[in-house]
Amino acid sequence: MIFVRGTNGRDYGGKLVDDNMIVLRIRIREMRMLETDHAPPSGWMDWEKQYYAQYDSDVCAAVGLLQSHLMNMRPSLAIGVVLLTALSVPISTVVLMFHAVEIAKGMLSGIHLIKLK
Repeated sequence: MIFVRGTNGRDYGGKLVDDNMIVLRIRIREMRMLETDHAPPSGWMDWEKQYYAQYDSDVCAAVGLLQSHLMNMRPSLAIGVVLLTALSVPISTVVLMFHAVEIAKGMLSGIHLIKLK
């Protein structure tokens, strides 16, 4: 286990680096922004460059709002909402792929009938 130590030798209550990985990522990003003078990457569109400065605060606000709503729910309801959301994407993908295969079959059988005439 790797412990984080401050400049004065304290170990921050024995917490691991992984306990607060989001803070570590934010600090790394801030250091990179300082190295590039807070300039967004050159390949971004103009609206992305304008939004770049407030992006972190908006993401944190959205996650905080979601967390507060989930914390105010009953645990079983919150787990159900998370499971429903997590399962809806794969199920939707399977349904869309099924329909795409059916459309492709129809198109290929239509092409086959045209060649027979």
